[in-house]
Amino acid sequence: MVTTNIKSVVAVVPVKDHQKAVQWYTKLLGSEAHLTPMDDVAEWKLADNAWLQVGFDPEPAGHTTVVLGVTDIDAQRGFCEEAGIPIGDVVEYPEVIKMAEVSDLDGNKVVFVEDVSGQA
Repeated sequence: MVTTNIKSVVAVVPVKDHQKAVQWYTKLLGSEAHLTPMDDVAEWKLADNAWLQVGFDPEPAGHTTVVLGVTDIDAQRGFCEEAGIPIGDVVEYPEVIKMAEVSDLDGNKVVFVEDVSGQA
């Protein structure tokens, strides 16, 4: 058994144009940001103790990858397509995962992963 003191996770996505990025992530996630703790920072609660933070930070923008677990990759692809967000084809690793990715306006990657191993 692994023992840890970690109780939450926040994935941070640096962007160059905060306002445009917030609009894009609002479409991607299907809701307005849940928190705006300060200027140029927006946060979405994705699950209990799991957050996605989008913040103005132009230098590292475009060099981040966030992996989001989903229950149904095909449903996620359909949601992205309906929202007008181009999403890649599903890549399958048989008996392990199915995944598809999008890129935000700066080139940061958001990878959606469905666990098909039966171990999740």
